Amino acid sequence: MTTHDDTVSPIGQTDAIRHDNLLINFTTEFLRVWDTSGSRAKPAAFWRPTPAADVLPGYFPLGDVAIDHHNNITDRHVVAVVCEAGTPSADPGKGKALSRPNDYELIWKDTGAGSRKDGAIWRPVPPEGYVALGSVCSDGYEKPSLNAVRCVRADLVIASGVSEPVWNDKGSGARQSVSTWSVVPPSAPSNVIHLAPGTFVGWNSHSRPADFLLYSLRLEIPLQINPRPGAPILDSAVSPSSQIPEISTHTARLPWFAVKDPQFSRREQLRQSPFYLLQRTDQYQLICHRYNGENQNRTMRWTAPRAQSSEGLRAFTNRTSIEFGAQWKSNVSRPFLFSARLNNEFTQCEVHSNDWLNSTPIEIAAVMAKNSSMAVYLMQSQYTLLRADGTHVTGAVSYTDANSLHFSAYTLPVPDEPILPEEEPQAADAIDTSVADNAITQTPAPTELPTATDNAP
Repeated sequence: MTTHDDTVSPIGQTDAIRHDNLLINFTTEFLRVWDTSGSRAKPAAFWRPTPAADVLPGYFPLGDVAIDHHNNITDRHVVAVVCEAGTPSADPGKGKALSRPNDYELIWKDTGAGSRKDGAIWRPVPPEGYVALGSVCSDGYEKPSLNAVRCVRADLVIASGVSEPVWNDKGSGARQSVSTWSVVPPSAPSNVIHLAPGTFVGWNSHSRPADFLLYSLRLEIPLQINPRPGAPILDSAVSPSSQIPEISTHTARLPWFAVKDPQFSRREQLRQSPFYLLQRTDQYQLICHRYNGENQNRTMRWTAPRAQSSEGLRAFTNRTSIEFGAQWKSNVSRPFLFSARLNNEFTQCEVHSNDWLNSTPIEIAAVMAKNSSMAVYLMQSQYTLLRADGTHVTGAVSYTDANSLHFSAYTLPVPDEPILPEEEPQAADAIDTSVADNAITQTPAPTELPTATDNAP
């Protein structure tokens, strides 16, 4: 049994998530910019993500973080930070992934609130082709530095909705009103993750923002696909071995925040397993083998059980949060809101027909040729979820593909027959020579080797 140290320690550098020329990583280090101490408003504090230069060199925040209390969040809170990749975009015309804002627009300042320190909230003004993913707070009424945050190229984000409010200044006595909100990403399409960055957006009213542009990061799920196993071939009348090697055919790499790991807290996941591998292995399973020793064809019937069960799939989802054939999302409101979905080819789920919920045995029938043997196979897939160190998160789930039915037949060799001396052809026989030749072509020659045939409808 693997054990892990629960002592709180700073998050070290982990492998970045790359999307085109954008790098995404995470930090637990923050600098308090301003709080509501002395104000009549509810408690709140605003924090600037400050990734350490020796751990995450070149990384910038996407905005500040709003918290509805005054407690220190360093080493207790996680937020996404971004960096320009060392190599440019695959499309040279797209330019850099990140840009600093051109300017800031004032959303609110605490004049009249009675706070011990002056503070203000600003909206970054992005350059053309870029968007801002969070608001910025200032200690005082001066505009923040243009290097405080970075804006992201528009094709790397997705338009999003607004969540419940984090904090508002009701009762503060300030001359202006403000509310702060978090972002809710939309449903993810196939093989995509939408991630809210964990920043806040400010709104100069206590009402819910209307017609307000919000954004989440859009990430692709890296998927490695290898060829499936080759179909088995029956090469004798003897029953084949049921031990057929399984082959890893699909691997999806999932970021830590998209997986629920019962062994770790969310913060421990980032430290212990910043990514997870969902692996699918495929294997032809021998359903049955029959020998027809009679001198006539026979119809054979078999019943094959399915490996999948709705209960097993539900248990896997409850333990890991990963859904097959549907999107899944975070079950906590903050700091990370996301939506994710694996593609149907990987999970073997179709929109209108999901055989994962079908446990009915598969009925099989085939006509066997005389003096032959036949093996029947079905493809079975097994899904396992592994941590970065290769340990299993939970038990595997299996799936039998009813559309992968494969028949392999072996025909016994024809016994040798005595060769009769050739006779001189008569004149009348010359008319039927071509017919006789065709008949020989359709019948195995006396010296023909044993044949193996396969049919995969």
